[in-house]
Amino acid sequence: MGNRGMQDLIPLVNRLHDAFSAIGQSCNLDLPQIAVVGGQSAGKSSVLENFVGRDFLPRGSGIVTRRPLVLQLINATTEYAEFLHCKGKKITNFDEVRREIETETDRVTGANKGISSIPISLRVCSPNVLNLTLIDLPGITKVPVGDQPPDIEYQIRDMIMQFICRENCLILAVTPANMDLANSDALKLAKDVDPQGQRTIGVITKLDLMDEGTDAKDVLENRLLPLRRGYIGVVNRSQKDIEGKKDISAALAAERQFFLSHSAYRHMADHMGTPYLQRVLNQQLTNHIRDTLPAFRSQLQTQLLSLDKEAEEYRHMNPDDPSRKTKALMLIQHFGLDFEKRIEGSGDQVDTVELSGGAKINRIFHERFPFELVKMEFDEKELRREISYAIKNIHGIRTGLFTPDLAFEAIVKKQIVKLKGPCLKCVDMVVQELITTVRQCTNKLRTFPMLREETERIVTMYIRERERQAKDQVLLSIEIQLSYINTNHEDFIGFAKNYILPILKGWLTINNISLMKGGSKDYWFLLTAESLSWFKDDEEKEKKYMLPLDNLKVRDVEKTFMSSKHVFSIFNTEQRNVYKDYRHLELACDTQEEVDSWKASLLRAGVYPEKTTVDGETSGQTENFSMDPQLERQVETIRNLVDSYMSIVYKSIRDLMPKSIMHLMINNVKEFIHSELLAQLYSTGDQSALMDESPEQALRREEVLRTHSALKEALTIITDISTSTISTPLPPPVDNSWLHASHGVPKKTPSAPGGPSRGHAPPAPPLASRSSPSVAAVPNHTDSSHAPGRPNRVAPSIPR
Repeated sequence: MGNRGMQDLIPLVNRLHDAFSAIGQSCNLDLPQIAVVGGQSAGKSSVLENFVGRDFLPRGSGIVTRRPLVLQLINATTEYAEFLHCKGKKITNFDEVRREIETETDRVTGANKGISSIPISLRVCSPNVLNLTLIDLPGITKVPVGDQPPDIEYQIRDMIMQFICRENCLILAVTPANMDLANSDALKLAKDVDPQGQRTIGVITKLDLMDEGTDAKDVLENRLLPLRRGYIGVVNRSQKDIEGKKDISAALAAERQFFLSHSAYRHMADHMGTPYLQRVLNQQLTNHIRDTLPAFRSQLQTQLLSLDKEAEEYRHMNPDDPSRKTKALMLIQHFGLDFEKRIEGSGDQVDTVELSGGAKINRIFHERFPFELVKMEFDEKELRREISYAIKNIHGIRTGLFTPDLAFEAIVKKQIVKLKGPCLKCVDMVVQELITTVRQCTNKLRTFPMLREETERIVTMYIRERERQAKDQVLLSIEIQLSYINTNHEDFIGFAKNYILPILKGWLTINNISLMKGGSKDYWFLLTAESLSWFKDDEEKEKKYMLPLDNLKVRDVEKTFMSSKHVFSIFNTEQRNVYKDYRHLELACDTQEEVDSWKASLLRAGVYPEKTTVDGETSGQTENFSMDPQLERQVETIRNLVDSYMSIVYKSIRDLMPKSIMHLMINNVKEFIHSELLAQLYSTGDQSALMDESPEQALRREEVLRTHSALKEALTIITDISTSTISTPLPPPVDNSWLHASHGVPKKTPSAPGGPSRGHAPPAPPLASRSSPSVAAVPNHTDSSHAPGRPNRVAPSIPR
């Protein structure tokens, strides 16, 4: 096709609009366009009708435009209109165009003045138009009318923002001249999304309705709220002219005469009016399309690549092909292999995001399940109370001298029963992961949704059956543990080995040894339920002494001024010597926390504080213990034995659970998939129905193929257009510092591009003095008719 030049770019984008609208969505592509934004009754509709030269837009009070109207103007030798939703039907009566817009609007939004963001696409071909594509958006409103929802203002704003926030959208901000420009909703919205003013073009309407003695000269000369692309003024037909069916060509002639005869606008008449606005928009949209084509092409290619693989699969697929249905059952074998690979860890698709399949089950076996066991922490207070009651109830009316075995068994069994919860939870976690793995493996059957659903149903049902068997086996394992308490286990620390578990170990200082006998010394102390021993060091090889706990009590010792240690003492209630010729034994620690730990441990061994009925910390410590030292030592003994035996049970359960689950569930499921699944599928009834394509899948296939085709066509269209044609560059940021300099005001930093100035600028100097290069528009490379020295009011001029 070669280089068609700039005149072909707008029809090119029109073809892209049509291609993507035909498939019901735009593939998230940002097509170059011009959005017309303005308040209600700002004159947007009149501007568009002046472009076409025909009355074709709905009119009335309130919100008339309730859906975006994509208006494509095509320069052609004949005049007609065509709607995309009625493609091929050429309409020459423009009253019929208006009625069709109203009908199509009501079809989607209803007749209650509601709005919708679904656009109506209208193409107008005429010898009186220039190539142009505009989107007429609903007018900005503040108050709901009729049955409109209360938040209509925010709905309209959101709809407008959906269009103008796109970087490829030029904004035509329409503002009536008889309102304060600083209050223009259109300019405010444009400023929000285009703070640098690179995409905004200002249009001032209703210049003929301004109060006598006022004009919009400062605005049109870009001196008040300057825009980078400037402003263009137009004069539309009045409501009386519209009702009187005044011809648009006559209205355009009247508009031209208005600018030529008005003293404030006479000097800029060639750069005002609807024809000039149409030419400027044509050139700026063409330039904008050319500037955005490279990025747009890249975006198209990215979208196309993302659909290539899926489209290739669908392109060669015949849903009714018998061989395709036969091959579908062969996929069941692949499903079985994939399932096994995911469990065994040799799959071809390795998950790099999270654990799955066999790795996750391994984590359940060796991290989650042991953690659930550890979470079963004993309530120390409650456990010691249970042991105490068990001992008393077993002794009955008699006073027991020895620790009863039955109390130990009763407590151990109660703790074993508690293991049922974590074991059943482990089975549940493995079942959930197996079902998740099945769903991941059936992903290859996605083109056969009914087959996929039936496969998942059969395998999941089998997993549930095996789940019941696994849980029964788990409960049986717990019952087996309860049936016989093996106190002769080699790892059990019981009386058979004449060994008592220590309650506490640590360094203590014997504080009250006289200087004649060597003074205070540090020893390694070991406390059990029967005695308190101390050694030369923590290797416990050289025992210095062993002190039985019978008739011992603990007494607090006040800390002396000279000592940095914390001290407590042990004494015999029968006034006997505790150690050699000492009536009491003073023991010292470095911190109060150590003292409290030793006192609490002695309490567990039946060695009570001297005063147990006083208020305060001491009485609080003993409230959970009986006053019988012999009973407390028995409780401590059983407590230690329970710990020892339960560690054996935990070890056994941790080893048995993974083996049981692997045998009863995982291995069985793998075998079932390989040997039974296919037979089960054949026995379900009509196998051909399982291979049918679902309506959703058929819709997806058609949508992917249409979208892929539209993207390829769009890329072909763009590739055929050369982008080397010279175009007019964007005007530089507006610099209004010359205004201040000409009136003796200190020069300020140039305003931000498109930035508003708060208040009216002083009257403009004579035309001859306006030669500052900082505000002169950049020359048009395709046209030299732009007068040098003219202020930057609008985009570069185009010959009429």
